[in-house]
Amino acid sequence: MKQRPRSAQRPGPAGKPRRQAAAPPANPQLIALNKPFDVLTQFTDGQGRATLKDFITLSGVYPAGRLDRDSEGLLLLTNDGRLQARITDPKHKLAKTYWVQVEGEPSAEQLDQLRAGPELNDGPTRPAEVEQITEPDLWPRHPPVRFRKSVPTSWLAITIREGRNRQVRRMTAAVGLPTLRLVRVRIGDWQLGDLAPGQWRHEPL
Repeated sequence: MKQRPRSAQRPGPAGKPRRQAAAPPANPQLIALNKPFDVLTQFTDGQGRATLKDFITLSGVYPAGRLDRDSEGLLLLTNDGRLQARITDPKHKLAKTYWVQVEGEPSAEQLDQLRAGPELNDGPTRPAEVEQITEPDLWPRHPPVRFRKSVPTSWLAITIREGRNRQVRRMTAAVGLPTLRLVRVRIGDWQLGDLAPGQWRHEPL
């Protein structure tokens, strides 16, 4: 995995190291990538699986946050450690929006449970913005989602402001709506837009 810029250290009181903020890069960059399904959010892998290196040709950038291997959509990468911290630090509470295909037809009660913040094994989640949407115009997923012909599917737009491990999938499962497909379309003011899977673009800073 690409190494993040390390903060310099200098002696502090009583000889203890004092962290000094790393200088910003001379050419700060922010990249938006449409991460395909089954791609790891890292640049190396000892097991031969697909990684960001298969799509990003620039050197010195690293992910600002993560996106699960089985999830798709917007991933931001930067060479600026301070920008990376602003994007990922929970105290900034950047909104992240996902289009989520779930198994079943959500009831009003299930939608209200998601909005209120369902109880997970690591505690309740914060309130979320949730609405049912029509099926979005997305690229085909490879491999395709496995459906049960006897069970309908629905699409939700879910916006959260925290980032627990596999949080959206665990939220929908907790209310009885297993996630079949998960696509992140927005992080703060940055949007996926018309990027095709594997494509990336420079974002203004």
